[in-house]
Amino acid sequence: MKRIEAINDFVIKFANINGSGSASANELFSKAVMRMGVPVSPRNIFPSNIQGMPTWYEARVCEKGYHGRRGGVDMMVAMNPQTWDEDMAEIEPGGYLLYDCTRPIPESKFRKDVQVIGVPLTEISNSAYTDPRQRQLFKNIIYVGVLSVLLDMDASVFEKLFAEQFKGKERLLESNMRAINLGRDYTKEHLDAPLGIRVCKSNNVGDQIFTDGNSAAGLGCVFGGATVAAWYPITPSSSVPESFQKYCSKFRVDAETGQHNFAIVQCEDELASIGMAIGAGWNGARSFTATSGAGISLMTEFLGLAYFAEIPVTLINVQRGGPSTGMPTRTQQSDLLACAYASHGDTKHVMLFPQDPHECFSHSAAALDLADRLQTPIFVMSDLDIGMNQRLCKPFVWDDSKEYDRGKVMTAEDLEAGKDFGRYKDVDGDGIPWRTYPGTHPTKGSYFTRGTSKDAYARYSERGPDYVYNMERLLKKFKTAANLVPQPILRSATEPTPLGVIYFGSTSPAMRESLDVLECQGVHIDAMRLLAFPFPESVARFLADHDKVFVVEQNRDGQMRSLLINELEVDPARLVKIVHYDGTPITARFITQAISQNLKLSLMDFSVKFQAKEVV
Repeated sequence: MKRIEAINDFVIKFANINGSGSASANELFSKAVMRMGVPVSPRNIFPSNIQGMPTWYEARVCEKGYHGRRGGVDMMVAMNPQTWDEDMAEIEPGGYLLYDCTRPIPESKFRKDVQVIGVPLTEISNSAYTDPRQRQLFKNIIYVGVLSVLLDMDASVFEKLFAEQFKGKERLLESNMRAINLGRDYTKEHLDAPLGIRVCKSNNVGDQIFTDGNSAAGLGCVFGGATVAAWYPITPSSSVPESFQKYCSKFRVDAETGQHNFAIVQCEDELASIGMAIGAGWNGARSFTATSGAGISLMTEFLGLAYFAEIPVTLINVQRGGPSTGMPTRTQQSDLLACAYASHGDTKHVMLFPQDPHECFSHSAAALDLADRLQTPIFVMSDLDIGMNQRLCKPFVWDDSKEYDRGKVMTAEDLEAGKDFGRYKDVDGDGIPWRTYPGTHPTKGSYFTRGTSKDAYARYSERGPDYVYNMERLLKKFKTAANLVPQPILRSATEPTPLGVIYFGSTSPAMRESLDVLECQGVHIDAMRLLAFPFPESVARFLADHDKVFVVEQNRDGQMRSLLINELEVDPARLVKIVHYDGTPITARFITQAISQNLKLSLMDFSVKFQAKEVV
């Protein structure tokens, strides 16, 4: 058997039981790899129940810095008998299996093309600890100790991590170091190490930080000037407002008086949360809510009000599997159409597509500016993969001299000077009217906010021309938004090509690797990463410049493809759907194979047609 040989380039997967305390041990492993200067990208795939069900933790160790899932597993740490067969099947030929051999497992359960490493983890733990809970928890730390020797990792890295984590808690420090060393000592005495895959010290992490998208979005809202958050708990978005509260407690409390300069309300449901956020936005505050697809479904009526009454509000949508309850702890990009056209009637909403925690930070801050500038709801379309998984990303940057863009707000001085105030009047040609904050002037600048049709001065009207005026103006405003949102990023192929690919959000890390692989195979594709909807003019040009454009996304129906066809009136035959929607993050191998297979079939089809033409 030829075993896999790789340094700083492999995938390791931990198969555990939810509630067994494995998450902290697996995270310890990833942090240790990072501390050795090697980029690592972990993903926690967990069930929606509390405990007892299977859970997996996959870590991509990659010195090249690919942060997406590759596909395939080079080493499996199999700690869950329930999923043994499927875990075994995932291992690449020549890969490695680490398992607890305290109890014998039939030889038929193993593969001959996999190197098997048995360690009596339960026996070691039971001999060292008497408390049942400690036995379980420290068994996880023991297998990390085993891995540290098998993969040739620096023991001092774990010592430093524990010293930081348990500073001032020496008892916990000693017990965890004991567990690590139990694993290390057993491996040195009984096993051949290191393996063909290993971690060697490098310097490729640089100044990148290790964080998750939800924490980044919460911090982005603080820096973006949000003062009000109204939310209802829902997986996987709850940690966004929790993060916002943590950072507000640090940055938004008056040092002298202890006064909180923020308001966070955990509401009774999603309807209340979006209603409060819209009310705060109407009153002049920068406000947001965080939710997921199921929450968006409940918020649509209020979203229609905010769109038609033109009230700024930001929504952080951390997408998950749907429809209905769907898969609450799995990832998808399946809320695009629901958010783009949320509410009945003709509505169109702005959406931003972050690809990592860095952009969760910057896009959340930008969304608050856009909401004020455009006087409309803005969606930040994150998802579970970005939101709940820790990722290496660029450090957050903020310009302290930046001034918030509050948009067109008429002041008391403007009103006193005799400026004409029509709340829904387009005076600048961009579709965006002027507004006033409540209480701006004692007698001027007031208006009645309504969800019904009105004229340019906010007076109730069911006249057809008044309704058409507002609807056309809103459409003009939406076109203006295309120039204000973050613009697409183009990656040109090294050779001229009729092929293009469009992608966005959490597909981006895997897409980057797939493009490199395809180029090495001689397949040249121009690529465009979308950062926002509405689509800027550059997207239409990109589509027009290519005969075939693949649209890569994580949902069943190709929702981004539908948006492109609907908004830009593209020939559907030219847009090829590449979709992945099993709830796990998309892999580079999946994208590469899907595109390669499509091109292969296209060539076969062309060959058949050509031969038929020759016969005729």
